[in-house]
Amino acid sequence: MLKIFKRKSAEEIITEPVTQESTGFFTRLKQGLSKTRANLTTGIANLFLGKKHLDTDLLEQIEAILLSADVGIETTQQLIQSLTQKLARKELADAEAALNTLQDEMKAILRPCETALAIAPEKKPFVLLVVGVNGSGKTTTIGKMAHFLQQSGKSVMLAAGDTFRAAAVEQLQIWGERNHIPVIAQQSGADSAAVVYDALAAAKARSVDILIADTAGRLHTQSGLMAELQKVKRVLSKIDPTAPHETLLVLDATTGQNALTQVKQFHEAIGLTGLALTKLDGTAKGGIIFAIAKQTHLPLRFIGVGEGIDDLRPFQVDEFVDALIGEPALYSK
Repeated sequence: MLKIFKRKSAEEIITEPVTQESTGFFTRLKQGLSKTRANLTTGIANLFLGKKHLDTDLLEQIEAILLSADVGIETTQQLIQSLTQKLARKELADAEAALNTLQDEMKAILRPCETALAIAPEKKPFVLLVVGVNGSGKTTTIGKMAHFLQQSGKSVMLAAGDTFRAAAVEQLQIWGERNHIPVIAQQSGADSAAVVYDALAAAKARSVDILIADTAGRLHTQSGLMAELQKVKRVLSKIDPTAPHETLLVLDATTGQNALTQVKQFHEAIGLTGLALTKLDGTAKGGIIFAIAKQTHLPLRFIGVGEGIDDLRPFQVDEFVDALIGEPALYSK
């Protein structure tokens, strides 16, 4: 059972306690990150085979591996700088020491983005607007988030605001049935803003805790469609001037550096308050999470590492990096 912790501001922080289920998620997280770990951690450790000490040549090879994992130029430079400084102080003797340093630096980079979704009880319903490009896993992420929030004891309603993709409404309704969650929908081609408006009115009338609104997937370069998102936000504010309370961008980890462009464009157009990174299990370039953290400074609310309904969880820095790096001592044996 999930727990709710309260801040002094009375916001409810949706987190996950250490249970058998969450321990199981750590195992799935390790499995989901196996491609990135093989490319990144194992790749770095293998550089030390036959070499007893870290030198500048190895640093260059480590830099290449970090870049190949889509860690990004700026973040890679920070990590290499830290290794270089420790090398100069003769603090790096083997793969274990190098990986321990990377582990600490990676956690420091990601820490500012470790901010759980905060549900303010006075904002009822709490409106969560979900946006993203086509194929990012947006609708599936909504279904999994709804399940997660429902498990925290919250009542949830879904708004089928993606009226452009033929199967989107049906897909969301399937998630609703699976979770026993009501879905407000209209026919395909209906005005997305009107659907979301009706859903908010219905959620208020039924005293629902959280309304999650889906929107049509769009390319960040489509100014007309981005303007429609602005319209959705304006329509929501007519019922509740403070809504939406969270505007969440769903990112596909397999898109690599393009994810940074998506964040920039969506943030400039509608103002983002959080991110969800999906499909980390489908790429060897999961290092993009570090570039996202370094360059966007936005809270990373959720990560997804599989297709199961429980494979979406709040982002936790220590859990993520430990799953990615593994046990550094093992690489020195």
